[in-house]
Amino acid sequence: MKRPSLRHSESALRRLALAYPEATEDFPWGHRAIKVRGKAFLFMSIEKDRFSLSAKIPDSAQDALMFPFAQPTGYGLGKSGWVTATFHTGDAVPLELLGAWIDESYHAIAPKKLSAPLLGLTNGHRKGRTLEAPARAKSARKPAPKARTSKS
Repeated sequence: MKRPSLRHSESALRRLALAYPEATEDFPWGHRAIKVRGKAFLFMSIEKDRFSLSAKIPDSAQDALMFPFAQPTGYGLGKSGWVTATFHTGDAVPLELLGAWIDESYHAIAPKKLSAPLLGLTNGHRKGRTLEAPARAKSARKPAPKARTSKS
């Protein structure tokens, strides 16, 4: 079975990314950027024999970095959960996996008003959970010592 070309893979992932609400395409630095409300959630670059994709996947970045084609994105973005996948002619491009990365990246970047309905959320809630960051746990404090009463 013949593997899809790098161009075919890039085209399929581009279509997927642009299907998200308010997703737009831009070309800063000569690379394709897919943005939502002006914020990039995906970068793609294709050359003659190389295709790369970068996405912000804060929840699964550590697992993603175990793949031989993945590495933290440069320019310090890797510290924020950005991962870059690079493929060369003849490599198998895992479209389903990269599609999941694009989905996670969109939800990490998009405003909750756009992202929540796609997750089946109403008013930011699903199954008793909220999209808001969890409240910080109060530090455990020892109760104040009871005042001693003097017996006379």
